[in-house]
Amino acid sequence: MRLGSTLNIAFRALRRNKLRSVLTALGIIIGVAAVIAMVGIGNGAKAQVEAQIASLGQNVILIFSGSTTSSGIRTGWGGAGTLKIEDAEAIRREVPGVTAVSEEVASTTQVAAGNQNWFTRIYGESADYFDLRQWPLADGAPFTPQDVRSANKVCVVGHTTATQIYGNDDPVGQILRIKNVPFTITGVLTPRGLSTQGVDQDDVVVMPYTSAMKRVVGGTTLRNINVQAGDAHQIDAAQQQIVSLLRQRHNIRPGRDDDFTVRNQQEIAEAATATSRVMTLLLGAIAGVSLVVGGIGIMNIMLVSVTERTREIGVRLAVGAHGRDILTQFLIEAVSLSSIGGLIGIIFGVGASKLLSIYAHCPTLISIGSIALSFFVSAGVGVFFGFYPAREAARLDPIEALRYE
Repeated sequence: MRLGSTLNIAFRALRRNKLRSVLTALGIIIGVAAVIAMVGIGNGAKAQVEAQIASLGQNVILIFSGSTTSSGIRTGWGGAGTLKIEDAEAIRREVPGVTAVSEEVASTTQVAAGNQNWFTRIYGESADYFDLRQWPLADGAPFTPQDVRSANKVCVVGHTTATQIYGNDDPVGQILRIKNVPFTITGVLTPRGLSTQGVDQDDVVVMPYTSAMKRVVGGTTLRNINVQAGDAHQIDAAQQQIVSLLRQRHNIRPGRDDDFTVRNQQEIAEAATATSRVMTLLLGAIAGVSLVVGGIGIMNIMLVSVTERTREIGVRLAVGAHGRDILTQFLIEAVSLSSIGGLIGIIFGVGASKLLSIYAHCPTLISIGSIALSFFVSAGVGVFFGFYPAREAARLDPIEALRYE
C-alpha cells in the first residue's frame, strides 16, 4: 500500500475521535511545556550568575588574606590581614603577564551630606580598579594614581548612594562626609544592579586605598588584592607565580599551609554556576516525567484503539494490506499525536517562560537547542510508546480479526 494512503487512513482515524486525540496529546503538551519552561528558568538563573561573574572584569585573579581563629571561631577569608601593600607592589613588579593590580580594603559606615545620611559600603582601591572591573563612570571622572599616592580626599560613588544622599541633584563636585572627613566626589559609577547574592552593587563609595587606610578604615593590611592578567592563556601561569611569590615573601616553608587564598575568575564562575546547573538538571528531570506519563497515555489509547478497530484491521488484511502497512498506520497515528502535542507544548512553554519573566521577574533563557530537543523527544516518545500497540495490530490474524465482535 502506498504511504500516502496509509497517512490518509491514519489521520482519518485521528479525526474520527477528536476529543480522545486531544486528551491523549494533552500529556505530551503539558510535558513539553513543562520541560521548556523549567529548563528556561534554570538557564536564565545560570546566565544571570555568569553575567555577575563577568562583572568582575576579564581575566581577573583574586587574592584574599587568610583567616584567623579565636576561641574556636574562624573569621574566614580576609580576617587575618596577611596581605600587605608591598605584596601588591611585588606582584605588579615581578609577575609577568599582569596588566593591572588593585589593592583593596573595605568597611561599612555612615556617610552624610547636608541634612541627608546613608549607611553604605566603603571600598579603598587603586586607580586601576575601574579598568580592571570594567566599570565605567556615568558622570565625572575616576580618581588618579596621584590621588592614590597622595591619599587625597576624593571618591567615586555608586548610583544608589548618590540617589539616597543627593536625590536628583548632580553629586559630582559635592562634598561627602565620611566619618566626619570631607571627601570630594569626582564621579558616579554606571548602575549595575543586584549581585548574585542579592547585594546592591550600586550602594558603594570607592576611594583611593591609601585614603581609606589613613582616614576611614585604619590599619596597614589589605583585605584582598585584585589582579588582571593580559589574556586568558596567562591566568594559570600568573596564578602559580603569584602563589610562589607570596609564599616566598611570607616565609612559608614547604609543607605548610598558605596564609592567603588565590582564586581565578574561572574557578569562581564554576563554583557559582554549579548550583544553577544542578537546578536546571533537576527541573528538567522532574518535567521530563510528564513526558513519560504522556507517552504511557499514548500507548494506552493506542492499545484501546487496536482493540476497537480489530475488525477494520481484519478487513484491511483480508483485501491485501500487509502487516507493515498496519504497523506504519498505527505508528503514524502515535507519532502524529506526540508531534502535534510537542509543537503545541513548545508554544505554551515559550509563552509560560515569557509570562514568568514579565510578571514573576524570574530570569528565563529559552534556547533553540532546548526547543528542538523537546520536539524530537516528543516525537521519539510517540515512536517508543506507539511501537508496541502498532506491532500488536500488525500481528493480528485476519480470520480471527474478522470474527472479532
